[in-house]
Amino acid sequence: MPSEYLGVLIFLMVATAFSIGALVLGEFFRLRRPYAEKLMPYESGNIPVGEPHMRFSVKFYIIAMLFVVFDVEAVFLYPWAVVFDKIGLYAFVEMVIFIVILFVGYIYAWRKEAFVWD
Repeated sequence: MPSEYLGVLIFLMVATAFSIGALVLGEFFRLRRPYAEKLMPYESGNIPVGEPHMRFSVKFYIIAMLFVVFDVEAVFLYPWAVVFDKIGLYAFVEMVIFIVILFVGYIYAWRKEAFVWD
């Protein structure tokens, strides 16, 4: 075993022992006072209503996916904006095409009423 990894091995052993030890000590010394309000599911201080495993509409997932797609695409704009003065006209035209494609996708989702929340 190379001696360079000895410090990493010792660190991993100490971290593992500390985490397991903290869990074991917490299990022994934790106060246990269960009562009805404490065992009730937490919903922002409101009394739970309905089933805890209710089904969501498919529109919820569509909106969530659209949000992720547009958010990830917006992340690509930041590095482009940082080096805008160095990349030239070709990269500018590519980014304009990229934004147009995003805009077309947004209009398509809007026309399909994917953003309407019922």
